[in-house]
Amino acid sequence: MPAYDFPQDLLDAQAALDEVQAERDQFAQLLPWSAEAMPGWKADKKLHSDYRPEKPDSPGYTPEQAERLAAYRARILELTTYVMVHPYWATLSGPDRVEARTALKHAHEPADPKA
Repeated sequence: MPAYDFPQDLLDAQAALDEVQAERDQFAQLLPWSAEAMPGWKADKKLHSDYRPEKPDSPGYTPEQAERLAAYRARILELTTYVMVHPYWATLSGPDRVEARTALKHAHEPADPKA
């Protein structure tokens, strides 16, 4: 994949987007399985071997959890919009633009020492 001369603000926005998405994903792991209070359940039948799917009761999200999740979503939308409509993309067209968008997503990964 060719190297691209991404503007620093675009690189910064993509890095911030990656970070916020990772924070949101980590936070979501701690949330109850349902946003609303829901009773738990257990499947009537076993799926494979002795495994029987089930979920405990969910208390739902607290107002603070729901607010924090909404803040993550709003920030992700803001950063995604910034990245997607950045003027840099107008300098490329067709497959070059597609390849550059893919390259931007990986621009902050460490360089492969084998390459």
